[in-house]
Amino acid sequence: MTISLIFKIAAVGILVSILSQVLKHSGREEQAFLTSLAGLLLVLFWIVPYIYDLFEEIRDLFSM
Repeated sequence: MTISLIFKIAAVGILVSILSQVLKHSGREEQAFLTSLAGLLLVLFWIVPYIYDLFEEIRDLFSM
């Protein structure tokens, strides 16, 4: 995992939290929820290959 991925995740988190707060204060709770959900899915798509690699390495380690 590179440091740039961590910075990307942090940037998405900051952006999503700001957008969510703005949308909630303007009375658009549904759009705020969808924004949070979209941010979560984006980060998950970035993280899933690393999780897959982790499980592959653990499987290889125990199969010896």
